[in-house]
Amino acid sequence: MRLFVAIQLNEKVKHSLLNIQEQLRRLGVRGNYTPPENFHLTLAFIGDYPKPDSVLEVLESLCFEPFELHLSGLGSFGELWWAGLEENEELSSLVRQLRHALAQAGIPFDKKKFLPHITLVRKPEYKQAPDFGALSLPQTAMRAERVSLMLSTRGKHGMIYTRLGWAPATKSKL
Repeated sequence: MRLFVAIQLNEKVKHSLLNIQEQLRRLGVRGNYTPPENFHLTLAFIGDYPKPDSVLEVLESLCFEPFELHLSGLGSFGELWWAGLEENEELSSLVRQLRHALAQAGIPFDKKKFLPHITLVRKPEYKQAPDFGALSLPQTAMRAERVSLMLSTRGKHGMIYTRLGWAPATKSKL
């Protein structure tokens, strides 16, 4: 089972991300565009792990209050182009807490530095690279109120993400 922990995005944020993708298409950028149902913010990539219930227990142990996420800027990691998020201490704190809890439970995860981003397109092809600064990224925000355990499977036309469970924000775990 290929697993990851994520914040799923609301329709308003998805619409803004689709708007950016459309701007890229109008500039002649081709590639593997992320479908709107797959937009998400990965908090921890676990990878192949056979015990989703153990991961759900970790999610249920998290203690965080709902917080705001704001889209901010565009960028790339080589052949992956993304929309970024404003720096946010609540998000950073949640990721630290999640990763610590995963480690304490003996659940392996990718330990790369957390750089919050939402994938827009993979393997872009273009005649002239677009100026990300010239693209219009709508000032869009959403309230993060839960974290989800996601299953990633390869389908006939790309990746399929299925939520296996989720845990809500709570002020404290009693």
